[in-house]
Amino acid sequence: MKQAISVKTTEVVSLYKDDYLLWTEEIVQKLRARDFNQLDIDNLIEEIESLGKETKRAFKGHLRAFFEHLLKRVYVNMPQEFNGWERTIDNVRVEIEDILEDSPSLRPYSAEIFDVAYQQALKKVKREYPQYSFPDTWQFNREIESILNQDFWLD
Repeated sequence: MKQAISVKTTEVVSLYKDDYLLWTEEIVQKLRARDFNQLDIDNLIEEIESLGKETKRAFKGHLRAFFEHLLKRVYVNMPQEFNGWERTIDNVRVEIEDILEDSPSLRPYSAEIFDVAYQQALKKVKREYPQYSFPDTWQFNREIESILNQDFWLD
């Protein structure tokens, strides 16, 4: 019996490398069947960790996109672009809200990555619009609720 388990486990690990989709389907089948002895635990752990990292990366990316477009909307005097930047800000806010709805534990993470995301966005917009001046630090309310709801260009 022990031999059969190790052969199957080796097959599942090999499947992870050879056909990821099939590997996920088999893992789901085994989990539903509560067949825990046949799980590819090491790769399963790696994938779950990866999901968490990807969620954080997506959240940071959306926050960075928010900053980029807000910096342009507030500090770049191109009225013909305002509507597009505001639409992008609205779309990014929805994405951030969706992520926070699924993972509310990211709310404190926003404070942790706030300055890094802002600096990354600032670097990008300074390159795109060198003729304009942008503040080196965030000039508005840092609370996530404010970011999701306040139209900073109206203040």
